[in-house]
Amino acid sequence: MKNEERIKAAWQGRISGCLLGKPVEMISMREGPQGLNKFLEESGSLPLRNYVNYMEHEMLRGANKKCCLGMMDKAEVDDDITYLVLALMMMEKHGIEIDTDDVARTWINLLPVGATFTAERDSYLKLIEKSDMSYQFGGPRTFDIEDINDGEYNDWIGAQIRIDMYGWLLPGKPKLAAELARRDATLSHRSDAVEASAYIAALCALIPTTGSREEAVDAALEIIDKDSLAYEAVEIGKKFKNEPASNLHDHYGDMSPVHSLNNLAVVVWAFLSFQDSFDEAIGETICCGWDTDCTGATVGGLIGLDKGSIPSSWTDPWQGRVMTAIAGVGELNLDDLVNRTCFLVDKFSSVADLK
Repeated sequence: MKNEERIKAAWQGRISGCLLGKPVEMISMREGPQGLNKFLEESGSLPLRNYVNYMEHEMLRGANKKCCLGMMDKAEVDDDITYLVLALMMMEKHGIEIDTDDVARTWINLLPVGATFTAERDSYLKLIEKSDMSYQFGGPRTFDIEDINDGEYNDWIGAQIRIDMYGWLLPGKPKLAAELARRDATLSHRSDAVEASAYIAALCALIPTTGSREEAVDAALEIIDKDSLAYEAVEIGKKFKNEPASNLHDHYGDMSPVHSLNNLAVVVWAFLSFQDSFDEAIGETICCGWDTDCTGATVGGLIGLDKGSIPSSWTDPWQGRVMTAIAGVGELNLDDLVNRTCFLVDKFSSVADLK
């Protein structure tokens, strides 16, 4: 399979999965899996194998409404996609030498604070408070990163949705991909959430060079801390492969719907359980609940890398139009994003993996 096929399908899968989960994100978070599936059933969206049918709900409005079936003409702004584009831009500028300060300066210069949430918003505000103006233009750092990522949300999912690109750009180099993910994640997160991010990046790097999804999932585990709860979350996802999603809810109980661990388990569970159908995989990912647009995006991207193609029923509605919140960027074209990504895959192809 050609790199271009994988990369295009990864972009398409990530965007489509995000758009599928976006209309019901807040319903899932506020009303849990029962409320989510009640809405999906009453709107005639089950089994979920296409975009969500619109039905009036107090938590379905604005851009989320425009992501429903028949109401879409582009990929609406979402942080899952904004961070993916931002990672591409950072790698174009800094390459594999990128460090946490590069990520911080990129946020200050290109990422509107209103496009950040939870851990990212908390860290962003601390960056502005603790840095001077010379720092944003490359001046020395006069504060500790530990003062930036010390927040109440630093074990949530935010870092996990920022790092797919590092794995996409480094097929066969999972240790390096994981290291770049850690450098990015550390700006706003700690411990298990950082390892969860490293895991996803490593998995993205391994999919093109391993023989099966199971092999890739297991090989990526070798890259992260075996004593971390992220490692355990992957094992939970594996344990309940082909079993009902309710098992995941039973295990994680009342954990925040935007935590890194429960959502990582969902990603692994869906990636392994539904190998014959993209529709089924992202549909059941969203029906599981928790952070639906984030898990839908991650699973969609992983399957795109694996299969190298996405059904046109998912991609036709948004017409290759990709919106971002990045300052001075706005709307982008899918084919251009694919070409830019493939250029970097080729550029980094001669780089050795970490030992």
